[in-house]
Amino acid sequence: MGTSSEIKSPQGLPAVSPLQRISELSGSKKLGMYFMESDNRRMAFGRGYTGGTTPVNIHGKPIADLSKTGGWTASIFIFGNEMAERMAYFGLSVNMVAFMFYVMHMPFSSSSNAVNNFLGISQASSVLGGFLADAYLGRYWTIAIFTTIYLAGLTGITLCASMSIFIPNQHNCDQLSLLLGNCEPAKSWQMTFLYTVLYVTGFGAAGIRPCVSSFGADQFDERSPNYKSHLDRFFNFFYLFVTIGAIVAFTLVVYIQIEHGWGSAFGSLAIAMGVSNTLFFLGTPMYRHRLPGGSPLTRVAQVLVAAFRKRNASFSSSEMIGLYEIPGKHSAIMGSGKIAHTDDFRCLDKAALQLKEDGLSTSPWRLCTVTQVEEVKILIKLVPVTACTIMLNLVLTEYLTLSVQQAYTMNTHLGRLKLPVTCMPVFPGLSIFLILSLYYSVFVPLCRRITGHPHGASQLQRVGIGLAVSIISVAWAGIFEKYRRDYAIKHGYELGFLTPMPNLSAYWLLIQYCLIGIAEVFCVVGLLEFLYEESPDAMKSIGSAYAAVAGGLGCFGASILNSIIKSVTGNPEKQQASWLSQNINTGRFDYFYWLLTLLSIINFCVFLYSAYRYKYRAEQKFETGEQVVTIKNSTPTAS
Repeated sequence: MGTSSEIKSPQGLPAVSPLQRISELSGSKKLGMYFMESDNRRMAFGRGYTGGTTPVNIHGKPIADLSKTGGWTASIFIFGNEMAERMAYFGLSVNMVAFMFYVMHMPFSSSSNAVNNFLGISQASSVLGGFLADAYLGRYWTIAIFTTIYLAGLTGITLCASMSIFIPNQHNCDQLSLLLGNCEPAKSWQMTFLYTVLYVTGFGAAGIRPCVSSFGADQFDERSPNYKSHLDRFFNFFYLFVTIGAIVAFTLVVYIQIEHGWGSAFGSLAIAMGVSNTLFFLGTPMYRHRLPGGSPLTRVAQVLVAAFRKRNASFSSSEMIGLYEIPGKHSAIMGSGKIAHTDDFRCLDKAALQLKEDGLSTSPWRLCTVTQVEEVKILIKLVPVTACTIMLNLVLTEYLTLSVQQAYTMNTHLGRLKLPVTCMPVFPGLSIFLILSLYYSVFVPLCRRITGHPHGASQLQRVGIGLAVSIISVAWAGIFEKYRRDYAIKHGYELGFLTPMPNLSAYWLLIQYCLIGIAEVFCVVGLLEFLYEESPDAMKSIGSAYAAVAGGLGCFGASILNSIIKSVTGNPEKQQASWLSQNINTGRFDYFYWLLTLLSIINFCVFLYSAYRYKYRAEQKFETGEQVVTIKNSTPTAS
């Protein structure tokens, strides 16, 4: 293979020297891009050209007849798997705090933080599942492996709750003893076993969560004229099944726990997961798959290293040939189409600078394709929008514990029916179910008249609506909590914080519950669709993992914020209760809610700025007409 080549302009275009063209484009702050083809370079990632995002069967071969695979039929099996996973997730989130407090005899605050940390780890570690899916296993096998791990963890939790050997002695342990901390504490090995099976469950969820929504979206043909509409409806239906799982967890699982005990409650979650796993595997012949594109972290590292090595190179240097990309419609990355060059993060473009000294067989650690560089740019550009949803997840996490504590002090009777306090989080789920059911018949037509958008609102607009509604929700929570606390003190319930006040209905909490449900619909569904469409083709799972990581950071943020508030506002020496005192009537939950309101407003302003600056990938067009100079074996050709 020759080491020098002549560069010719594309056929039909006037001959212009590359250096002249680069100089012209540099003057207008645009970079020229030239295609270089090399047989060695073609195999830089260990494989040949790929057909972009062409779906394949489970054996990695092209599907002859797409009409027999994918679509809504295949999605049903995927919806079922996600519904069971969410049912288990919410079933553990609402019941595990009470299980640790009443059965394992941990302090309520410690139980709450332990569960928050479990929820946070299970979500934040989703990036691992996304990495394995995009790099090596593909989404199907990642789900298959981790859903089995999830089932093993749920089985272990069921054993822990069912066998007396795994729990401390329950004799002489009434409610007063629990509050005073006089019950026999769990042995260290018992807590070790519980934490082990709990985190095995969380590890299983980490592999499922980033892949299920992306794998479901993979079932639709992006070349179809109705693709955008199908994708929009898919993510709404996907979250509808998530909500159904949550509703079942907050009602049926709670009922089973009250009537039949902890072992039966956790066992029902394991059974549901086992059934959904079976259905998921039964749907295998119908699924469409995307080939994994190799390690995305390696590709990111290659871009960073190559850009650092050429940090001193100039875009106007006489040594520069152009920006490197392979010719034609195919990408060098398995499972990915080409990505148009953008002017963002120009420092990273140096990783794709083709210099004369590079030759034609340079290592990807020194010269990357434009598509590879753009992958890294996209991952960076997705961070600000996703980070702005952390605050919503923090509020959702706080609601799971704080609003339940509020409900304990209030009347939960609905007519003659008394609902368990742990059922209260079902109401956000019911509001989400109602909103999703009416979404296309009410919201879309109404917003279409205002925005002119075919789907009612863009993805970022929906995220913004969700964040705005969450501010209203948490502000109302602060207003009502002040009223509830003043009522308790006025009527002599200041010390009896576990005694329900018969004349104050817990259903006042429905306002904040329903508002946060509306916020969750718009924000989370919009974010999932946004991340799937905007992520690079070979990084869809990692893109979806961004949402889960934001959820995990929200859980961690809630634990950290709680600890800070307790240490700053409480003073045991002066007998000064913290805002988050276990006695809610002497604490100041209202101050805490207003602090969350202030933080949410600041976060919303940051989101508005980030959304204003963001440019959708759909607005960028990859034009090859001016970028088709080819070099191969020292023979100049025009592609």
